Amino acid sequence: MLTNDGPPTLDDVARTAGVSRSTASRAINGGLRVSPEAQAAVDDAVARLGYSPNRAARSLVTRRTDSIALVVPEPDGRILTDPFLAGTLRGVSDALAGTDLQLVLLLARPGEHPGQMARYLRSGHVDGVIVTSHHRGDHLEAELAGGKLPAVFVGRPFASDDAGLHWVDVDNVTGGRLATRRLIERGCRRIATVTGPLDMTAAVDRFAGWREEMAATGLPDDAYVEGDFTVSGGTAATQHLLDEHPDVDAIFIASDLMAEGALHALAARGISVPGDIAVTGFDDLGIAASATPRLTTVRNPVVEMVNAATSTLLTMLAGEQVPSAPLIMDAVLIEGASA
Repeated sequence: MLTNDGPPTLDDVARTAGVSRSTASRAINGGLRVSPEAQAAVDDAVARLGYSPNRAARSLVTRRTDSIALVVPEPDGRILTDPFLAGTLRGVSDALAGTDLQLVLLLARPGEHPGQMARYLRSGHVDGVIVTSHHRGDHLEAELAGGKLPAVFVGRPFASDDAGLHWVDVDNVTGGRLATRRLIERGCRRIATVTGPLDMTAAVDRFAGWREEMAATGLPDDAYVEGDFTVSGGTAATQHLLDEHPDVDAIFIASDLMAEGALHALAARGISVPGDIAVTGFDDLGIAASATPRLTTVRNPVVEMVNAATSTLLTMLAGEQVPSAPLIMDAVLIEGASA
């Protein structure tokens, strides 16, 4: 019988289960020093009464917030326009379905002081963190390395492997090589690249892959421009590239968003793709399929990466050991009509 007309209380659960209030509390908050029989009785009482623990009171006992942060050190507009970031958000949210964990989304704010986000994370507001789209200057790696807050990066950190950071990524170097090799196999010999922002490891690694493949074939690697992983940035970078290197016959572009912008720039100059200049991209997250012509690109397995990162974080939150080695997924070339 309930003690009042409101929602069931911890006292109601204890009375229904035939245990003390402290035993009921321990059973609900993790089962520490609770017999299997008492745990079963409390679980049954919770189900029968429809009891929901008070999160604030529970956090005082468990020192847990029951929330994890997805950190995206990018302006909020990017989460709506970048398919990789949008896919990451959906993936983490889906991976938490069926758990009691809430998702907190942290985005960069204009004028935010470096390290401000890291200080928030260290202040006990969340139980763990997934970081994606990180930059060298955002201070997240240094602040999270070796700390008590469980963290997993989607994307290789700049920090050395012995920094104690857990991460999941696609093999961006091999991906860059595959995209460049496809252009070489087509017969192109003056192959340029539009990189992503070089304060991000994905851009650094894809750039390295392009350079390695060019060197392996003995081709010059002087034609490159840094972009910013946006459509407008791809347009501007391609225009600059064509002005500086009008003899290029192919371009590896480090993201499909930038490749979309590049196609606009090429079309505006009356340059046909792939007739005059062949193009390859990177991501295969929807834009490649809708581009004209369809982009030849490298698949970036965001769903698999996010699922793996979230699974790793949940394992860490459960107090279990996880492999120290990073999980690096294979890069796969997706054929289109642009190369």
